[in-house]
Amino acid sequence: MIIYNVTINVSEEVHDEWLTWMKQEHIPQMLDTGKFINAIMTKVLVEEPMGGVTYSVQYKAESKAMLERYYQENAETLREQSKRFKDKTVFFRTELEVISEQ
Repeated sequence: MIIYNVTINVSEEVHDEWLTWMKQEHIPQMLDTGKFINAIMTKVLVEEPMGGVTYSVQYKAESKAMLERYYQENAETLREQSKRFKDKTVFFRTELEVISEQ
């Protein structure tokens, strides 16, 4: 299993609009690609010096190959849609390999 983790800091001024967009549009579209098994959205419980609100969204893929297919087939289009928030968000992406799950 591979977890594609996207950590996002969102400016307070667009927070509510962004959160609605994520839950109603973006995450469902990510799952509709068929590349991910599920998604978990969490709020980071740390106050950032830069302000804003920080979230982590973890998309679980069955393999690195499936994640690579997402990058090749879907990432550009889905990332383009997030540009409406470009000056109000900061993204940090990581890939995690699941070693053990109990």
